[in-house]
Amino acid sequence: MMNATNAFRGSGWMVRPAALCALALGLLLLPGAFRAEDLTGAPSQTRIEALRPGEILTYDVSWSNIVTAGIATMEIKEGTLPDGEQVLRFIATTRSTGLVDKFYRVNDRLESIYDPQTMQSLKFSLNASHGKKKRRRELVFDPRQKTVISTLNDDPPETLTILDRTQDALSSLYYLRSRDDLVVGKAIFIPVHDSGKNWSVEVQTLGREHVTTPAGKFSTIKVRTFPQYEGVFMNKGEIFVWFTDDSRRVPVLMQSTISIGSIVSTLTKMEPGEDIQ
Repeated sequence: MMNATNAFRGSGWMVRPAALCALALGLLLLPGAFRAEDLTGAPSQTRIEALRPGEILTYDVSWSNIVTAGIATMEIKEGTLPDGEQVLRFIATTRSTGLVDKFYRVNDRLESIYDPQTMQSLKFSLNASHGKKKRRRELVFDPRQKTVISTLNDDPPETLTILDRTQDALSSLYYLRSRDDLVVGKAIFIPVHDSGKNWSVEVQTLGREHVTTPAGKFSTIKVRTFPQYEGVFMNKGEIFVWFTDDSRRVPVLMQSTISIGSIVSTLTKMEPGEDIQ
């Protein structure tokens, strides 16, 4: 019988566990081939309540809710650009624990610099350490020129074209949280740039469910991302996310299917951050 460690290695998840930190979220978002006509028109009224500086969300990451593999955190901080512009910093980290940490140590950090006025990503960085392998990626967005400068490790930077209102793999989750139109039967399309390509993430709202985690009992809205693609998290399975059914849209549970089960991120602790004036 395959043991837990071999199961993780066989699934391919061990080399890309950050998927469940950010779902595992921009873990969370699975874009397909982009078509400009698929985008929704004017952006909906945003829910600024979902983007509170000081918010810290902590998750247990497990295989099929059986073997705990790691701990993930997502945090919102305030920031200031050199020109004085106020921005938000979304920071997601994942680290392995227990038996997994002994056999294949993982330590990932993702950060997105975000303009809360235009609701667009300005910069994205990934620092990943998986066993003996390390990887660095940086994206610097210019929304006005519709370009992004992409740098992988020490390779020469590339300048690529992006689309209107483009998100990175992490900011896409926070952007989705800010939407006020998660309605059953209505699809939302979010443009995302990752791995040198532009994608369109289709988000489908499935319904409402009650969810219990170590952080409490929640009334939630369940969504699914479709179709599948290989992006920053290299995850080919379906991803489901349960957001709190309120103006905060906190992701309390995230699940990504794999060939031998699922990877599950469960909210264990929540620091709500600053109140919105």
